[in-house]
Amino acid sequence: MEKLKSLIQTAHQLRAPGGCPWDAEQDHRSLVQYLLEETYELIDAIESGSRAEVLEELGDVLYQVIFHSDLASEGTLGEPFDLEDVAEYMEKKMRSRHPHVFGSDQEIARFKAETGDDVMQHWEGHKKKEKPDRTSILDGIPQAMPALALANKVMNKAEKIGILEKSEHPAIPMESEDDLGKLLLAIVASARSAGLDPERALREATKELQVEIRAFELNPDNDAGVIGLAD
Repeated sequence: MEKLKSLIQTAHQLRAPGGCPWDAEQDHRSLVQYLLEETYELIDAIESGSRAEVLEELGDVLYQVIFHSDLASEGTLGEPFDLEDVAEYMEKKMRSRHPHVFGSDQEIARFKAETGDDVMQHWEGHKKKEKPDRTSILDGIPQAMPALALANKVMNKAEKIGILEKSEHPAIPMESEDDLGKLLLAIVASARSAGLDPERALREATKELQVEIRAFELNPDNDAGVIGLAD
């Protein structure tokens, strides 16, 4: 890990006295836009399938993590922490969420998983042990996600607790992502023609679904709680 240590030192030197003035002026908030940009560029690189581009963009995202960790080491968020602390925290989390791999003999047998679906059956339970203060399955979902990604995430949660029916037959027939893409474009085009904002519309509809989910969690015996996509 010598190269990683060297990169951490480079980031620290750039922010130190005598280093780069721009780097020294940054804080966690000012770096958010760059983290977003680098993340989207990494996604583009992955979808392109280019080894060179993925290598480069992974480096850019890694540097953002190092940058934020170096800032935090100075106590910018309260008690200082550094990249080693981040790595330690993450390792504990991964081991906790994979008892079928790292657990005791009893846990390995209890949470035995042959497929990804087997793992996901217990995933929420593992997460809940880490954050017992959370009262809703929605807690922790970043509301700033793009509307489409947010809707997909929230609907997945709704299906898990049984408030949303998961039909084997789609409400709108489609056979491929190509069909889906064309349908989404048609919806956006229709919204534009009507002077409507599709991003805001989907975000508002997703907010309403979240309200229904939280109400269901408070009163799961309410028979009116289960909804369908056409509702």
